[in-house]
Amino acid sequence: MTYLITGGGGFLGARLARALKAKQPAAKITLLDVAFPPGLEREFTCVQGDLSEPRVLASALQRDTRSVFHLAAVVSGGAEADFDLGYRVNLDGTRALLEACRALAAPPKIVYASSVAAFGGTLPEVLDDSTTPTPQTSYGTQKVIGEYLLADWTRKGMADGRSLRLPTIVVRPGKPNLAASSFASGIIREPLNGVVSECPVPDTTGVWILSPKRVVEAFLHAHDLPGSAWPTSRVVNLPGITLTVREMIDAMGRVAGKGAVGRVKFVPDARIQGIVKTWPVRFRTERALAMGFSADPDFESAVRDYLETEGIAVPA
Repeated sequence: MTYLITGGGGFLGARLARALKAKQPAAKITLLDVAFPPGLEREFTCVQGDLSEPRVLASALQRDTRSVFHLAAVVSGGAEADFDLGYRVNLDGTRALLEACRALAAPPKIVYASSVAAFGGTLPEVLDDSTTPTPQTSYGTQKVIGEYLLADWTRKGMADGRSLRLPTIVVRPGKPNLAASSFASGIIREPLNGVVSECPVPDTTGVWILSPKRVVEAFLHAHDLPGSAWPTSRVVNLPGITLTVREMIDAMGRVAGKGAVGRVKFVPDARIQGIVKTWPVRFRTERALAMGFSADPDFESAVRDYLETEGIAVPA
């Protein structure tokens, strides 16, 4: 099998590539991104460049590519701050990828990383599979348009699309990025690494969360499901758990001690608060659960998974 992972230089893309390789050792896996961490090119074929450029896509997509995991995107805060960049990558890049897939030997499976930023405005207290997307950010708008494009490509028989609306992924390793949700990982990651973290939102702020381990499992599961398992929309809201910022910090304290909790400082940021407050925090995800997707059992598990994956010792 031949696979392409866009956004393959990011931590989720790289983790997905390794999980896919462990599952299918003989698979040919190409990663496409604007940059790659050192050493990744020794494990996979890496194509560096802009997703929206045809020559880059031509280098990354082999005619026998059977499956594409489309993770590449300008993240929420970045897409809101740079309107043109967000649309060029998140919308034009997605359209260019879909067009390029039409030239493949057979219509590929395409697993698309969408977002709960698809929702916003006046919402019910608990969202479900029938809630209409009403994005209130450019990022959310771009993601919803991508969902519709992929569903239409599927309807026309030009792809076998599967869109996953991802919760906020916590705990992300590495440095903070431009995502408005970056604080959700920062208030855990930095304290566990002995660094002070500034939280831009009140501790009562709710977040819909899924761990990196579970989201990689979700990508693989979405790929392996038969097309008949998917609704006409080709979209599911992934299961997650709802926590306030205070509940996240307290859970970290139960795993790593009071010292880590004391390294979280609250420094309000009106811009981040303005974006985050539009996001829903509670879902009923009957459709995804019936399809075999699953959430983390608790947040302590996500913290422990981060510590184990990053090789960080837990205080005695």
